[in-house]
Amino acid sequence: MRKMCLFAAFAVLAACSSNADKTTTEATKASDSTMARQEQPVYPFTADYSSNFEMGDPKNVQSLLELYKHWDNNTLDNAKSLFAASDTMYFSDGTMFAGSRDSLIAMAKQVRGQMGTVVDSVHAFMALRNKNNNDEWVCIWTREITTNAKGKTMAKELHETWRFDSEGKINLMYQYEQAPPKMPPPPPKK
Repeated sequence: MRKMCLFAAFAVLAACSSNADKTTTEATKASDSTMARQEQPVYPFTADYSSNFEMGDPKNVQSLLELYKHWDNNTLDNAKSLFAASDTMYFSDGTMFAGSRDSLIAMAKQVRGQMGTVVDSVHAFMALRNKNNNDEWVCIWTREITTNAKGKTMAKELHETWRFDSEGKINLMYQYEQAPPKMPPPPPKK
């Protein structure tokens, strides 16, 4: 009889704990949902294109990093399959390209051929998907260091935003450039 009472007490305790956990979990979910609705900010501007993004396909990051490797190695013919049949590129110097993949590769090879050695140091990258129209994008931040035939080294910080079509091919790029930060000279000693 005593064993039976002990077993019943444990069963009641387990049932109470189980219901308490369930109640706590449901309360937490309801609280999180309420907080999410309450914390939706009201922005002072409306985005022209979209402000509704989520994480995108990491395969697009892989493709873009392969393109960067081909750029560094001056093997752009091997990157041709990464581009859509028709492409548009906006460069940081204000120039633009709009045309076929073959024309883009020919132009890129000409530019790259004049640069000497190139080494990209990738700071960060992120794949994004526009939830409004399912556009896939990759944002990448790099430092590109070039060394010409005379040994002169130049560096620039780049931010590029690349769009991928439904087949995972690059069809649009925006490029922004900044000179690397420079420390001011130390103050003169007194």
